[in-house]
Amino acid sequence: MADPLIPSQRAEYSAIVDRPPLKLPNNARVIFWTIVNYEVWDISRPMARQVIPAPTGQVLLPDVPNWSWHEYGMRVGAWRFYELFARLGIKPTLAANARICEDYPRVAEQAKKDGWEFMGHAYDQLPIHKNEDQAAMINRSMEVIEKFTGTRPVGWLGPGLTQTLETPELLKKAGVQYIGDWVYDDEPTVIKTNEGPLVTLPYTVELNDIPMMIVQHHESDYLVKRAIDQFDRLYLEGKDRAKVMALAIHPYISGQPHRIKYLEAIYDYVKRFDGVLFWNGVQILDWYKSVAGDKLK
Repeated sequence: MADPLIPSQRAEYSAIVDRPPLKLPNNARVIFWTIVNYEVWDISRPMARQVIPAPTGQVLLPDVPNWSWHEYGMRVGAWRFYELFARLGIKPTLAANARICEDYPRVAEQAKKDGWEFMGHAYDQLPIHKNEDQAAMINRSMEVIEKFTGTRPVGWLGPGLTQTLETPELLKKAGVQYIGDWVYDDEPTVIKTNEGPLVTLPYTVELNDIPMMIVQHHESDYLVKRAIDQFDRLYLEGKDRAKVMALAIHPYISGQPHRIKYLEAIYDYVKRFDGVLFWNGVQILDWYKSVAGDKLK
């Protein structure tokens, strides 16, 4: 691709206070967007993350302890998520490595049965920069999920939120309508691509259990404190303009026995408030399309 656009060329700077406020149905204030991340870590590669470093400080292959830490999420932690969201009546967005449909069909089938939205999350957990043919990987991912679920995903989240400068065009060509990689706003926005406009939804690296628990090493209950602080401010501001609060979780982290009660406590708190919509990415996209006007032309 010749002369790819840099982010500032795709999205001109926009102060949120200078925009007309977006309004939600029935005077709702906040959209609470839950994103569950299911991944496949290939044992032949260095693990995507480490909970325990190698004794020598060097990456060793195969990395069985860190691979099996992730595997706990697919064998056990995921089922805590299914129980929680079924009880709450919430159908989250599932950021799915397409390979879960092949390697973990039992897990993927439960998400499909429960009506979760499948969002593309690459084929497996490998940074987009490491794919020799990015376009082929994106199309393969979309096609595997479409074949498994019967519906082609409209959303995309890069593994580790990775993109190259060419990625937005390749996603748009593959049929993607929204992305979560641009964590720069409280509202949906539109970015330019050579294939037409692409919507960004407010995903999060701040209310994400990877940086909070695994990188920053907070205690398990800190997830509740930060989530409540985030919600309280957005709910206050949501009186005047719609806000989106995202929460990103992984079954090998928040699905652990010592953390799951804190995830449950977040929803117990937020459920007390009127004017909160527990929407997935497709629902947010459809609403935004209805209020965005000429931005999507």
